[in-house]
Amino acid sequence: MGKEIKLLDCTLRDGGYVNDWNFGNGNMTCIFDRLNRAGVDIIEIGFLDDRQPSNINRSIQPDTQTLSKAYSKTGSGSAMVVAMIDYGTCSLEHIQEKTQTCIDGIRVIFKKENMHRAIDFGLDIMKKGYKLFLQMVSITSYSDEDVVEFTEHVNKIEPYAVSIVDTYGLMHEEQMFHYFNLLDKNLNKNIGIGYHSHNNFQLAYSNTLEMIKLESERMKIVDGTLYGMGKSAGNAPLELLAMYLNKNEKKEYNIDQILEAIDANIMPIYAEHYWGYSLQFYIAAENDCHPNYVKYLLEKKTLSVKDINTILSEIESDFKLKFNKKIIENLYLKYLIDSVNDVCYVDSLARELEGKNLLIIGPGKSIVDRREKVSRFIKECNPITIAVNFIPDGLKTDFIFISNSKRYPLTLPALGNTSAKTIATSNITPINTPFDYTIRFDSLITDSDEIWDNALVILLNLLLKIGVHSVSLAGFDGFTDNMTKNYADSNYILHRDYSYLNTVNERLRDKIKEYRDKMNITFITPSLYDGCEMN
Repeated sequence: MGKEIKLLDCTLRDGGYVNDWNFGNGNMTCIFDRLNRAGVDIIEIGFLDDRQPSNINRSIQPDTQTLSKAYSKTGSGSAMVVAMIDYGTCSLEHIQEKTQTCIDGIRVIFKKENMHRAIDFGLDIMKKGYKLFLQMVSITSYSDEDVVEFTEHVNKIEPYAVSIVDTYGLMHEEQMFHYFNLLDKNLNKNIGIGYHSHNNFQLAYSNTLEMIKLESERMKIVDGTLYGMGKSAGNAPLELLAMYLNKNEKKEYNIDQILEAIDANIMPIYAEHYWGYSLQFYIAAENDCHPNYVKYLLEKKTLSVKDINTILSEIESDFKLKFNKKIIENLYLKYLIDSVNDVCYVDSLARELEGKNLLIIGPGKSIVDRREKVSRFIKECNPITIAVNFIPDGLKTDFIFISNSKRYPLTLPALGNTSAKTIATSNITPINTPFDYTIRFDSLITDSDEIWDNALVILLNLLLKIGVHSVSLAGFDGFTDNMTKNYADSNYILHRDYSYLNTVNERLRDKIKEYRDKMNITFITPSLYDGCEMN
């Protein structure tokens, strides 16, 4: 199995990305003491960043002395105490001699382009008496040649350890093996190898276990955090690593102390600031890119996951792990222009609906309660009927308008049994059968927060766009505080606070008034949007 395995906790540093390092001094000291009592080998107590003000309640401080003072009330323990510097954010003059602090070692993280400067900086840190850890951020950006070149320079200064840092959780087991073996082959044997993982693929824990199992005669250091607290999707959970090492490597970490720290100090933070596996971080890892690119695109609220993946694939490799807002803005705008050319669909739909009576059918409960009235209207007026994000039972339906990705699956069972044509917005990815008409979503949404993607608003915008000036509405009841009375089908119930839903009512009421300046709108069934009182 190897020479030695050390467990490193970086909750107070990496966990700080979750809460802006605002742990509070009581929590900081308690976590530190618990980890010491648990027998954790190395405890990382925070960031050194000389751009930050001194604040005893944060685990990010401008210099080594100030960071040490934040832990002055803690008891002594056997753990090695380390801090981290992101190369370029803390100058040497803010790193006091080791004898003046409680810090034993400093971990320096750096991007590939700063590799040589970071090594030189690390040598200066060693001269001040600290153990040096060199952390290869975004290791997947390194070629084999880059790694070999790195080891040649590192061997000249012999730091305490070099760490594989999977910053964005991109690595699978075989990639971790590859980088570990490459370092193991080329580093001097007295230099340890560390591994810092993230959970974008839910592999942080399993990859760390596999690293532990690798045969090597050198020291290995594995990073974890309490309850996996950390940047983006979080880290390998310290409690799981400690449990595994106790069982399989004859370690004697006190799991109770670790769990006490989680329960008392971490869970209150978790309740306020969620971290862990999420769609955003998965998409980022799947595309080998910085998660802020995904965040930017998701916040646009105009794209399907397929659209997002397509845009991300256009990012040049040199920029994938370095977020550049201008690049993603340009790619987004280009995609909107190129992705869906809906001119032919719009023109065709305009010809099909020209001069026709239109009835738009919503999923409100009035469709059931006033079915006879709606049926009589259809029989007498013979309108073209457009159902919105659902297929009504027992009512003639000529078109199905689909704009909601969560509603779309609910329509699928009935879609195969209807002759109705489908009109879908471009944020919906078709399943099995292509849509008859695909319309650009971004051209139809509104700028109001509560109703920006409201299906009725989007459809009315489309109808105005194609020159329709008169419509009838049924089943657009508005929201009451009795959720069971809002929809014909209980599967459609929105579980939202009524104050929010009432705001939606108000916004839609105002929007309908605005539309009535441009088109004739008649409600066949009672609606709060039309000023009616609902029972």
